[in-house]
Amino acid sequence: MGNTVFGRNLAKRRKALGLTQEQLAMRLNVSPQAVSKWENSSYPDGEEGES
Repeated sequence: MGNTVFGRNLAKRRKALGLTQEQLAMRLNVSPQAVSKWENSSYPDGEEGES
């Protein structure tokens, strides 16, 4: 349940800042697909970095 809250909050904050998923991904040095997955409640295990 906490994961869906995180995803919703991430998307809400990103949109409030006027950023696209691609722009947020560039700022975080991750792929746009990673941002999409986070917003849809799919998270990395924390052991591997994004390429």
